[in-house]
Parts: sequence; C-alpha cells; structure tokens
Amino acid sequence: MDLKKYDTRPAVVPIKKIVRENDIVNTYVFEYPLGAEPGQFVMLWIPGVDEKPISVAYDDGKVFWLTVCKVGPGTQELFKLKKGDKVGIRGPFGTKYKFDRRDNLALVAGGYGAAPMYFVANEAVKKGCGIDFLIGARNKDLLIYTQKVMGLNDVRLHIATDDGSAGFEGYITQVLEDVLGEDPEINKVFTCGPEPMMKVVGDICAKAGIDCWLSIEKYMKCGFGVCGQCAVDDTGELVCKKGPVMSYDYVRKLPEFGKYYRDAQGQKHYFKS
Repeated sequence: MDLKKYDTRPAVVPIKKIVRENDIVNTYVFEYPLGAEPGQFVMLWIPGVDEKPISVAYDDGKVFWLTVCKVGPGTQELFKLKKGDKVGIRGPFGTKYKFDRRDNLALVAGGYGAAPMYFVANEAVKKGCGIDFLIGARNKDLLIYTQKVMGLNDVRLHIATDDGSAGFEGYITQVLEDVLGEDPEINKVFTCGPEPMMKVVGDICAKAGIDCWLSIEKYMKCGFGVCGQCAVDDTGELVCKKGPVMSYDYVRKLPEFGKYYRDAQGQKHYFKS
C-alpha cells in the first residue's frame, strides 16, 4: 500500500461553532478545506482521549460539519469542549454515495443518520435530482435536521416516530414502502442509521427491484486500511476501504450484517430483535 497518498497526521483545527441539535446530539462546525464528498468520513481526534470515525454532514470546500451523538466516554469528553477548542482531523476517507443528474432518490435516515443524508441531499439538489427525504426517530425530541431539510428546494420530507409524537406513528421503513409504491420514478435508495433498520430498508428495495446503498458502521482505528480493525467476517474486506458506503447486494451476503457487531476487543454483540 502506498501510504504517501494518505496524510496520517491529524490537522489541528479549532471548533468554529457548536450547534445543539438535541440533548444528545451536537453539530461541530469547522472552517477548514476538508474536501469531503457525501458518504465519506473523518477520524476525529479528541486530544488526550480517543479518536473516532465520524461521517461528514456538510462540506462546501471551506467549512465542514460533523454531527455527533453522545454515546460513550470519547464523545462525552467531546461534548465538554467549547468554541475555539482544538481537535484533530484526519481524512476524508472511504467511499461515497453516487448519483447522476436527475436521479430520483429516496434518502432514509434513522436518528442522527439524518446528518450524512443531508449532505447527500444538499449536493443532489444541485444536479436536479428528485428527493424524498425520510427521517425516523423514537420520538420528536430525537429528530434532527428537519429544518435544514425543509430549507432545500423541492425536497419532500417524511417523518416517522415510534410513539407518534411527530409524523407517522411507526417505523420509517413503513413510510418507505408507501413512498416507493406512490412514486415509481424513484431509482435509488440511500440509507444511514441503525444497522437493523438499514437491513429492512435493503430488503424492501430488493423486493421492489431498486438499487440500495448503505453506510456501514464498524469500529475503526486507522481509517485507511492498516489496522484491520474494521474487517468484516468471512470476506476480511475492510469497511474503511470497501465502504463505508456499500451496495445492499454486497452486504446482504455478509453473515454479520443485521445480526451482530464487534466492539474494540473483537467481541460479538447481537442486535436486539
């Protein structure tokens, strides 16, 4: 492997702005020419704490956003940082969502997966794509990016919450079935969110004969194919290189997909039914 094309040293970048999305999600804004494309990720280094892979939520060549959920010790420390504090950024890494001019897209987001899906939508509208944007969450307080999505031209927003506190009462996958049934022009579905949700999205698309692309989340340490931490079972392929954006036709064949994930020590943790 030619490591010269990868800058393995983090760029030290100050936090320009912090936007509180809800009680457990913040968006961190950085003024830095990252050059990411929709679907790609960076390795975010919290000095003295840890380094985490985070999907890019927006990038215009001058400013980029990272939307982060407070889910563990590393992100808890990140949430203590203030405007002007510095973090390390490596990347962008990984594959991207691919769309052509005037494609008709359904973007399905679960929870804070709405952030990287917004990046797709923001770029796709520039190519005249038709977009149905579907966001699901457990309740209305956990919905994010709805106002940003509504600010995009000609994007149809669909919301579902488990408890019915906003939008459709039920799962966003149920809404997807309705949307695909009502609009035969949709030719691609992109999704980002909890793996069990993405599996259902993929199954729906396979039944409908529509191409589906998913963002696969795995534990990563390097981000560019050296550490082997993100290897998938049976194939040994690395998510940081093969993905994170992969076709459902590929991931549906993996024995672990939708069933379990591995932690930093390689131990299996099975998803709840």
